[in-house]
Amino acid sequence: MKLTPKLNLNGWDEMFSNEGVRDSYRQVLEKLQSSDYEYLSDKQKQAADFFMNQGITFTVYSDDNQGIERIFPFDIIPRIITRNEWKEVESGIKQRLEALNLFLEDIYNDQNIIKEGIIPASLIASCPHYIQEVHGIKVPHNIHVHIAGIDLIRGAKGEFYVLEDNLRCPSGVSYMLENREITKRIFPKMLSSNHVRMVGNYPMIFHNILVSLSPRNISNPNVVLLTPGIYNSAYYEHTFLARQMGIPLVEGRDLVVNNNKVYMKTTSGLHQVDVIYRRLDDEYLDPLVFKPDSTLGIPGLISAYRQGNVALVNAVGNGVADDKAVYAYVPDMIKYYLNQEPILKNVPTYQMENKEERELVFADMGNMVIKETNQSGGYGMIMGNKATEEELENAKIAICNNPRNFIAQPIIQLSTVPCLIDGELKLRHVDLRPYALCGPKGVEIVPGGLTRVALTEGSLVVNSSQGGGSKDTWIIQ
Repeated sequence: MKLTPKLNLNGWDEMFSNEGVRDSYRQVLEKLQSSDYEYLSDKQKQAADFFMNQGITFTVYSDDNQGIERIFPFDIIPRIITRNEWKEVESGIKQRLEALNLFLEDIYNDQNIIKEGIIPASLIASCPHYIQEVHGIKVPHNIHVHIAGIDLIRGAKGEFYVLEDNLRCPSGVSYMLENREITKRIFPKMLSSNHVRMVGNYPMIFHNILVSLSPRNISNPNVVLLTPGIYNSAYYEHTFLARQMGIPLVEGRDLVVNNNKVYMKTTSGLHQVDVIYRRLDDEYLDPLVFKPDSTLGIPGLISAYRQGNVALVNAVGNGVADDKAVYAYVPDMIKYYLNQEPILKNVPTYQMENKEERELVFADMGNMVIKETNQSGGYGMIMGNKATEEELENAKIAICNNPRNFIAQPIIQLSTVPCLIDGELKLRHVDLRPYALCGPKGVEIVPGGLTRVALTEGSLVVNSSQGGGSKDTWIIQ
């Protein structure tokens, strides 16, 4: 089957250059071109059937708050990153997380970075995710971020940029693992012949970190995964990870706090819980401290947490470090805490509270993406080049009414990777979410990640909630 190379004339394509096929993709393209249309269609169908049978889904919420469950779209052509490219990603993320952990430890204790004028006090005070109630709490090993999903994009010359730091309850790792599982089934020989690094040991690495955080010095501490329940959009992932790590999946009603200790209700009585990997947002964790009407959390949990009788993963209050307005200061954090230059660049970011920067953005709205600082999943975002005049005017009004709530960034043409669509290679934009695990022994980056694909032609929005799909991500030796 002849698959004709396409060129991304406006940016960086990861399979094709002006000279032809990049070396890293040569074997894959030869395999595809040696296959007929029926063979590749069958492989695509096998992948879809696997995802359907495994129940690998996500939920999209409409304006009326009704959830629609969908199978996660998967493209069979892998996204390939070379060893040297990965070294830059790996070292850059480790540096970034070291600084972000130091920032979180500082901002919830002495706040030296504010006292020395590196970050404005007003920026932190106005952050909805700065949790005053956990100020001064000592977390195990001073680690606040145990799992991070750092979103990366590639610019016009193939350079990596950090788009977002996801430090609260980053999702998607189950899709990374399941993507690899389906690739093993449909292209088993291609993985070994391309010397692709493995990602399957993620659950074991993460479980070992969870165990190491136990406040009790016992050989077999009790670790649980706390889920909001079956109606949560990431519930499939919660069940998947609990099963992979061999730990109980619990809801708030399964736990109780007694004498500042957390216990799990079982048929044989109460068992003390040492570590909670929570997939529940901060404000729902404890109705005695946060939302009093929350039925998802555990009354008294924060008191047990403050006493050091239970570890929470990730730590409470991490949202202050991945606020989109605070994001602009991460390079300053790296210089301040580590005395180093950032290895990975931020996307240039304009603070709407700054009058001069705001006027620059308003004069060039068509080339900007406007983001609400407290939104995620592709929501609360306006692409200037796709928006109507009315939408841009409404955005200006919203920004002027609450400038702290918005940032702006120049629209960057994300790199492209060909996808197999209707028997042809068609370019689609991608980002990458590598997963970093932080424990007492340091930071470990899983050699891969979740490549998200904007399946709509020309779209730069890769989120599954906005119609995106995914690819298996290969780090090759």
